[in-house]
Amino acid sequence: MADFDKLIVSFLVDEVVGGFFISVPPGHVACIYDRGRGVLPKTWGPGLHLKIPFWQIAKLFNARVLEYTIRDGFDFEKNPESLGDKPIRGVTKDGKSVMIEASILFKIDKTRANEIWENIGDDFVSKIVRPISRSRIRAVISELSYDDLINNRTEVEERLRGVLWSEFDKRGLVCEGVLLSEVRLEGEGAANGVEGAGDQDQVPDKAEAEEPKAQETKAS
Repeated sequence: MADFDKLIVSFLVDEVVGGFFISVPPGHVACIYDRGRGVLPKTWGPGLHLKIPFWQIAKLFNARVLEYTIRDGFDFEKNPESLGDKPIRGVTKDGKSVMIEASILFKIDKTRANEIWENIGDDFVSKIVRPISRSRIRAVISELSYDDLINNRTEVEERLRGVLWSEFDKRGLVCEGVLLSEVRLEGEGAANGVEGAGDQDQVPDKAEAEEPKAQETKAS
């Protein structure tokens, strides 16, 4: 729930003087829902702003840059709006199956927070950020070889940023950057339950397991 609170700070933001004013802290923007006109086509920045008590309701959005982490062991099942995802599996141009871990830096477009509230709602991480990130990262990986991913990481990160920027921008979000933290072949170095992982070294060979028994029989 803490991650969700970073995005949508409060539905009923700080109201003062009987609800005539709303207080917007630094790094945030407020949107107003008017019972007669719907979500107003304007956002309010930091400061004290006037509104009509009861007739107008304010929602506060965090407009700072946030980190969406794609890593092994991340669990978003209990809260789909958590800022993260499990590693992304993809197949490279040369047919190698890889697992990608990364960080995506994004934020709300301050001038379009009202569009997000009206057209998408509160759950834009599960509706926009997570599915689009998984889809577009897989698409870019399929166009590159494994060597490209390993040896040209900066260029790959910039390409991913450009693709996600285009997709996010259509929906009122801004992609500030993509940072690849790990690129590995599927099954390598996956100790926390990533698909394809297994500790085969701990399984003894059948012939090796039977050899001590044969020696004991011969000695007796």
